Amino acid sequence: MAKIGDLFKQADWKAEKHVPVIDCPASVAAGEAFEVKVAVGKEIAHPNTTEHHIRWIRLTFVPAGGGPAFDVADLAFNAHGESGAGPNQGPVYTHHAGSAHLKLQQSGTLIATSYCNIHGLWESSAEIQVA
Repeated sequence: MAKIGDLFKQADWKAEKHVPVIDCPASVAAGEAFEVKVAVGKEIAHPNTTEHHIRWIRLTFVPAGGGPAFDVADLAFNAHGESGAGPNQGPVYTHHAGSAHLKLQQSGTLIATSYCNIHGLWESSAEIQVA
């Protein structure tokens, strides 16, 4: 039986344009706000066309030592040059990057997942230590 986790692909983001890249500090102070940036295509640009684009990026936090995962942020990219005049003729394109501001009380792992309309689901993670 297929499980959703089995569908996510992973790769080195320096060599693969579909991997969501997490840019955040390796350690933070407990209770202090910090910024997490996520983007797809950091080293190799991902297309952003009507036919081939990133639809969303999701950020999840998993506390160290187990426990439930916490849904942190959802970034939706809804405009890819669609138009009544035809594909890639529209007046607006969203870019597949964004940020969230967090406060953590304990160490854990941030997991970024993304969806490409052609190449499916991708994920990456970053450990964060709380001092």
